[in-house]
Amino acid sequence: MRSTLLHLRFPFSWFLLPVFLFSLSFAPNIHPHRLLWVFVILHLLVYPASNGYNSYFDRDEQSIGLLKNPPRVNLSLYFVSLLLDALALILAFIHLNTTFMLMVLLYGLASKAYSHPQIRLKKYPVTGWIITGFFQGFFVFLACYVGLNDFSIEQVLRPQVLTPALLCSLMLWGNYPLTQVYQHGEDAKRGDRTLSLRLGIRNTFSFSAWMFMLAAAGFINLFWFVFDRNYIGEFLLAMAPVALFFSFWFYRVKQHERYARYDYAMWMNIISSTSLNVFFVYLFLDSTHVLDAL
Repeated sequence: MRSTLLHLRFPFSWFLLPVFLFSLSFAPNIHPHRLLWVFVILHLLVYPASNGYNSYFDRDEQSIGLLKNPPRVNLSLYFVSLLLDALALILAFIHLNTTFMLMVLLYGLASKAYSHPQIRLKKYPVTGWIITGFFQGFFVFLACYVGLNDFSIEQVLRPQVLTPALLCSLMLWGNYPLTQVYQHGEDAKRGDRTLSLRLGIRNTFSFSAWMFMLAAAGFINLFWFVFDRNYIGEFLLAMAPVALFFSFWFYRVKQHERYARYDYAMWMNIISSTSLNVFFVYLFLDSTHVLDAL
């Protein structure tokens, strides 16, 4: 059971929390009940279920996200991950709406395709990169927006919602190859031609740098033309630790590729997700004037 709990990797949800918080900042109909259940369903059920399911089929022997020495998987991990998925669907139907439930179902299917041996998106460098970033970013942002506001899918297909959703994917498309950069040996052994493996270590960093700059430009344009340009300074300040650590890591990798390793990748994830979480909490509290109402 300890192995199963470790492979569910509940703390990993912290890395995906920025998408929920960003969607919350745009939600016009905030209700504590819906906010609670969207958070619980995604971060305590759907994401851990995805982690566990993919770990079961990957059977990693080397470091993976938040598990430096992953224990052996067993069949209980497979069934617990499916149980969490089923519970997520039931709670989504009871507490939110059918559209959100169907989006949770679709996300779960897409996440399972990542490592399932009959599909295994992970072995397709560009397709796997696109689909993973799309679902964890763009799709989850829309799902949160549907669940938080009790909307139908037609109500979210508007430029002012689709634009921030796309920015979430841009962030993930930049960060995702960095999560693969220390796994080249094991990925190559299994025949998984990940994007980072195809690019090579140094080109992975160059590629991610361009994606991060594109995402930052997108956020600046969003705040300038759509949201409130006064948040641009705060956004750039929040991203400063991310830029500094990424530059430091890239510099070390240029000196020697042995620095493209697990501990640096985890620190990159921790710093970037924490910076974004802090900024999006501030954005939500300040833009919605929630504190003024207390």
